[in-house]
Amino acid sequence: MKKQKINLRTAFKTIIWPRRKLVFIGLFLIIVSRLAGLVLPLASKYLIDDVIANKDKEMLKWLVIGVITAIIIQASMSFLLTKILSVQAQFLISELRIKVQKKVLSLPISFFDNQKSGGLVSRIMSDVEGVRNLIGTGLVQLIGGTFTAIISLILLFRISIPLTLFILIPISVFGIIALKAFKYIRPIFKNRAKINAEVKGRLTETLAGVRVIKGFNAEDQENITFEKGAHRIFDNVKRSLTATAFMSSSATFLLGIATTGIMGFSGNAIIDGNLTTGDFLSFTLLLGFMVAPIVQMSNIGSQITEALAGLDRTEELMNMTAEDELPGRSFELETIRGTIEFNNVSFAYEEKKEVLHHISFTAKKGSVTALVGSSGSGKSTIAGLAASFLNPSSGEVTIDGTDLSKVILSSYRKNLGVVLQDEFLFEGSIRENILFAKPNATENEIQEAIKAAYVTEFTDRFEKGLETLIGERGVKLSGGQRQRIAIARAILANPKILILDEATSNLDTESETLIQKSLENLMAGRTTLVIAHRLSTIKKADQILVIEQGHIAEQGNHDELIAKQGRYFDLYTYQAKI
Repeated sequence: MKKQKINLRTAFKTIIWPRRKLVFIGLFLIIVSRLAGLVLPLASKYLIDDVIANKDKEMLKWLVIGVITAIIIQASMSFLLTKILSVQAQFLISELRIKVQKKVLSLPISFFDNQKSGGLVSRIMSDVEGVRNLIGTGLVQLIGGTFTAIISLILLFRISIPLTLFILIPISVFGIIALKAFKYIRPIFKNRAKINAEVKGRLTETLAGVRVIKGFNAEDQENITFEKGAHRIFDNVKRSLTATAFMSSSATFLLGIATTGIMGFSGNAIIDGNLTTGDFLSFTLLLGFMVAPIVQMSNIGSQITEALAGLDRTEELMNMTAEDELPGRSFELETIRGTIEFNNVSFAYEEKKEVLHHISFTAKKGSVTALVGSSGSGKSTIAGLAASFLNPSSGEVTIDGTDLSKVILSSYRKNLGVVLQDEFLFEGSIRENILFAKPNATENEIQEAIKAAYVTEFTDRFEKGLETLIGERGVKLSGGQRQRIAIARAILANPKILILDEATSNLDTESETLIQKSLENLMAGRTTLVIAHRLSTIKKADQILVIEQGHIAEQGNHDELIAKQGRYFDLYTYQAKI
């Protein structure tokens, strides 16, 4: 699908028009405010030519009352404008962040494999902020400024046509410069968002991996990497500042010429009697009312350009195809029995570089299938396919005879439990991490899960028990403790299909014995795929698949494979000697 570039027209259609009532209220307020603002320059003419010339104190009183009233109206309208539209803009930013975050989480695992988490955070949190210049006061001020400039221009023509035509020349030149500058600046803003995302992504990784950095004495190396990123941001900002500075300087120069010309023209006209002093004062003030919005519009134009650049990047994410939006995903699983079958499945992370070749096997309902083999043989890829994190390049993976590529994934994954080798825990308490699998679980269910996973074996020693805070990624716990929390989480989820990826690899011998007992209870009656490093833990598996270089080298139960004295026999006897 061809990507549609976000411009003011598409932004108006998708963002502004749905909120037209508020925008129209904002326009009404700013028009009233700007009309009230014109009272002062218009009143100055009557002050000079009529009130002072005729020494009319009564008229002076009403003139002052009129100007004060206009100032009160102008201030009130400005307050309401900011209150209504700025608040709405912030609300819209929150809505967009929520929408983008939902979209990101709906994308396939392969998307995240090629992205930095910090960069995605930047895109969710920062790219949408510019929308405040579309719904907030920015766009309305742009329109209000245009309205003020047009009204001021009409009034200027009424005072002096030659003088007004003269000042239009430098203003027109400035307008042309501004339009070209905006066209030049937009790609810079878009690239800045990209650089910001990359630098924030690396910074997030640095902070998360601070123990590795200090362990290898690599602080200087990371400082240099961040310094390069900071300089890239600086170079980008410098380019945009140069362009905006050129616009500002052009405005100062051209408007300076216009002001000098006005001095000469108007001075000569007053001497000749073709222009009154009041007309001159009124003209000067009205010129300010016309020029100020034009200069302001150049700044607002930069903000809107930056907003559109951010929305461009947001739109790129929103246009990506979610997992459940892939063609053919329409079948919703009501209930499942749990039989998983691989039919001639091949898979490649990169085109023409297959890591699995024609894999076929059946994991029957309630059975335990173990995957063993050397590192990089394809075990985790098979598990990823079974978990629907990946899609086969060819062949099919089925659940109870239904092709997984046609299933609405949420209906499958609600029956799925996963315990990974490097299990992820969220910052918070032990209880919160276990409840993640089932937020509405009862206290009895929680207690059963933590006892089955032998979590109480270490939480009973903690002062706060299950309420103990574990730090980011569970950094305050040992590997074995983190793994037991992950297993308790899977037990609480009560899945029909269970995938264990080296689930006992981080445990000491004592912990492994405890966990092995809990896993036996957990696996009972569930279809389980186990990636095993310690082969002693899978002796009771219904079938064992020996994976080598993306192929099934051997298949059978423990006794059958030992009797064959093949690859599994070699692996098992080697570990037994160790």
